[in-house]
Amino acid sequence: MEPFCPLLLAGVSLPLAKALRGNGTIPADSNLTSTTAGPPDPRAPQPVLAWLLLPVLLLVLLLLLAAYFFRFRKQRKAVVSANDKMPNGILEEQEQQRVTLLSRSPSGPKKYFPIPVAHLEEEIRVRSADDCKHFREEFNSLPSGHIQGTFELANKEENREKNRYPNILPNDHSRVILSPVDGAPCSDYINASYIDGYKEKNKFIAAQGPKQETVNDFWRMVWEQKSATIVMLTNLKERKEEKCHQYWPDQGCWTYGNIRVCVEDCVVLVDYTIRKFCIQSLPDGCKAPRLVSQLHFTSWPDFGVPFTPIGMLKFLKKVKALNPAHAGPIVVHCSAGVGRTGTFIVIDAMMDMMHAEHKVDVFDFVSRIRNQRPQMVQTDMQYTFIYQALLEHYLYGDTELDVSSLEKHLQTLHSTASHFDKIGLEEEFRKLTNVRIMKENMRTGNLPANMKKARVIQIIPYDFNRVILSMKRGQEYTDYINASFIDGYRQKDHFIATQGPLAHTVEDFWRMIWEWKCHTIVMLTEVQEREQVRDAPGGLCHPKVPCRGRCQLLRPQGRGGSQAGNERGSLCTL
Repeated sequence: MEPFCPLLLAGVSLPLAKALRGNGTIPADSNLTSTTAGPPDPRAPQPVLAWLLLPVLLLVLLLLLAAYFFRFRKQRKAVVSANDKMPNGILEEQEQQRVTLLSRSPSGPKKYFPIPVAHLEEEIRVRSADDCKHFREEFNSLPSGHIQGTFELANKEENREKNRYPNILPNDHSRVILSPVDGAPCSDYINASYIDGYKEKNKFIAAQGPKQETVNDFWRMVWEQKSATIVMLTNLKERKEEKCHQYWPDQGCWTYGNIRVCVEDCVVLVDYTIRKFCIQSLPDGCKAPRLVSQLHFTSWPDFGVPFTPIGMLKFLKKVKALNPAHAGPIVVHCSAGVGRTGTFIVIDAMMDMMHAEHKVDVFDFVSRIRNQRPQMVQTDMQYTFIYQALLEHYLYGDTELDVSSLEKHLQTLHSTASHFDKIGLEEEFRKLTNVRIMKENMRTGNLPANMKKARVIQIIPYDFNRVILSMKRGQEYTDYINASFIDGYRQKDHFIATQGPLAHTVEDFWRMIWEWKCHTIVMLTEVQEREQVRDAPGGLCHPKVPCRGRCQLLRPQGRGGSQAGNERGSLCTL
C-alpha cells in the first residue's frame, strides 16, 4: 500500500495543476506550495473549471482508495480459505503425480468428543448444515501427522524412486521393514506403514499402490508379514492416469522376485472383485504355499466419494469374513495409501467401537492413525463419508442373508415385534420409507421443462445415474427422460427403470431403447388400470395386439457402448 499511495497522489496532482494553469489561477512558473499571492486581477478569467475539477478529483481519489482496500481484504480472505480446505470433488491423488497436502486450521486445534450412537443422526444433521460447514471445520482441526516423526529412510536417494508421490512418505517409527536383500542397499524399504485397528495393534498395513519397480517388494512384504488379505481401493487407471501397476497375473502363475503367485479364482460382483492367489517363496521351497485373497473395490468414482456407502459396507463385511483370525496384517492400498485407505480403516475401526461401546470417536481415531502415517483420510468429503457410512450401518444394519437362514428370517418378520404393534415385515419396510430423498441431487429432473415429462411428480431420477439421451440440434432439454440406471447383483447399470411413457414422451422412450441398445422390455402394468391410463398407447406393445416377437428376451449391450457385449439386463416400466 505504501508505494501505491504516492503514485496515486502524483497522478491526481498533475492533472489538477494543469487544470489550474489552464484557468489562469496559477502561473506556469509558480510553485504549487507557494503561499504568496498578489492582488487578484479583475481581467483574469474566473477559476470555475478548477473549482469543479477539485471535488471531482478528490471523489475519484477516495473511490480508488476504497476499491483498493476492499480488493486487498478480499484477496487475503481468499488466501486463508484456500489454505483451510480443498474444494469438494477432488481426488486424494492429484495431477502431476503429487498429492496436495492440507494445512491446519488457522484457528488452532479444537477438541471433538465421542458421539453416542443414539445421537449420531442428529449430530450428522447439524454438521451437514450450511454445505457441511461444521464437517469441514472438524476436518481442518485434525493434526496432519507430519510433526510426529521423521522420514529419513524414505528420503534417501536410493528410495526416492520407490515412492509414487514425493510428499506421501512413511514415518521411520511406523514403517514396514523388509528383510534386507544381500548386496542391495536400502532393500529393506517399502512405502508402507503399520496402522492400528480399534483395539488391535498393527491390524493393517497402509501402502501405496505398487509401482512397476516395487511390485517384487510388495509381494515380499505380503509373504514376510504373513498377510492373507489385500484390500485394493483404486482402479489401475483413472482419468487416463496410472494409479497402480497391475501386480498380479490375469491367469496362470507369475514370479515376482522370489515370490511365485498363481491365480486360483476370480469372482466379479457389481461393486468389487474377489481374486484368490496361491503364493509361495521360492527360496523357502520347504514352506507350504499360502492362500491370499485380494478384494478389489471398483466402485469408487473418479471424483469425490461413492454416492452411497452401501457398497462399501458390503465390501467391508466381505473383507472381515474372508480374513483368517490368526493371519498377519490386512494390506490396504489405494494409489497414495492415505485417502481412500484411511477412509476404509476408520470405518472398520469405528464400526467395531460402535458395537463395543455404543459410541464413535472419528476425530480421535483419525488423529491417532495420522501419527502412524501422515494425512490419513485426506479430504473433507472422505471425512464426511465416514460418518455417512456409520449412520447407514447404525440405522439399517446388515441386511444380507444366507439362503439357509431365509425361512427363519421370514418367520421372524411375520411375528409381532415386542415394542411395536406392527409385525416385523412392516417395520422393516418402514425403515425403507424413512430413507432420505436427496432432492438437491435431482436438479435436471426438476427443471420446469422436464417436470412436464413426469407421470408422478414426486418420482424424479437422480442426476448421477439418470439415462441421458442424445441432444436434438437446437432443442434444449431433449437429452432428458424420466429413467434411471439400476445396478444388478454382478453388473453395473444392469437395468433401466423408467416410468410408463406419456403421450408426449413415447418418442423419447423409443429413442432411449435405440440409443442404449436395449433388447428387452419388461412391462409390469396394463395400459389401463382402474380406469386410469397407466401407459401411452404406442409406448409398448398393446396387450390386445400380438407383438410378433418384438419384445425378445435378449440382453442389451453396455452403457454407452463402453462395455459392448456384457449382459447388462432389461428395461422395466411401472
